[in-house]
Amino acid sequence: MQPIGERLREARMRQGRDITEIEAATKIRAKYLRALENDEFSMLPGSTYVKSFLRTYAEYLGLDAHLLVEEFRAQHEPQGEEEIPTFTPPSRARPPHERRAPGPGLAMSPGLLLAGGILAVLALLAVIGLASGGGGGKKKPSSHAGGAKSRQAAPSTHPARPAVPREVKLKIVPTETTYVCVDDGHGTRLFEGTISTPRSFRGKRLRINLGRSSANVFLNGKAVSFARTASAVGLSFSRSGRVTPLPPLQRPCV
Repeated sequence: MQPIGERLREARMRQGRDITEIEAATKIRAKYLRALENDEFSMLPGSTYVKSFLRTYAEYLGLDAHLLVEEFRAQHEPQGEEEIPTFTPPSRARPPHERRAPGPGLAMSPGLLLAGGILAVLALLAVIGLASGGGGGKKKPSSHAGGAKSRQAAPSTHPARPAVPREVKLKIVPTETTYVCVDDGHGTRLFEGTISTPRSFRGKRLRINLGRSSANVFLNGKAVSFARTASAVGLSFSRSGRVTPLPPLQRPCV
């Protein structure tokens, strides 16, 4: 079977079209169009982008876009893992020899016995309180003054709020060669390319677009937990430590 990229390139050359012309018409960057023609799908941010750009490019050239997308899925997308069913242990039934046979008359459960014991203790405490309050007829000295002094001497127990860092410190540790795009949260690009060794970035706010979710991300020295999928991942980081997932169209370098 003829490779996908070769069919795209031949169709473009038959029509006498230039990459820059197609870039302007489809709004797909030239380097991504070349990556599709060279079957270098790892140069794109993820499989979601590959299928979207491949469909647009094929339709523009008059090719069967559905057929090319299905071929990409069959040849290059990893198969999804089977869902592992959740195991719920069955409730433990008491053996027959441990079961109590109800005796004659009213059988009391352990809950009723406990409630009865608590009521008996409360009643005893009430009787002791009445007896001590009525005997002697002497009034106890007021403790308002001592209580006021205690309240004045008690230090404030309000915990101090942790200070918000001046900037976001982000570290990306790839487990394999990974496409990365980072901007300052407002569209200004700080870095774009593929990395195979750890890279660090700083800013008051950062957004990243990861081509592979297998990479590990650390925010201010702490590992960031996010969904591990077969497609690209977009995340936004603020100085307060908040991590927000980004939909595909809101990720940097898109």
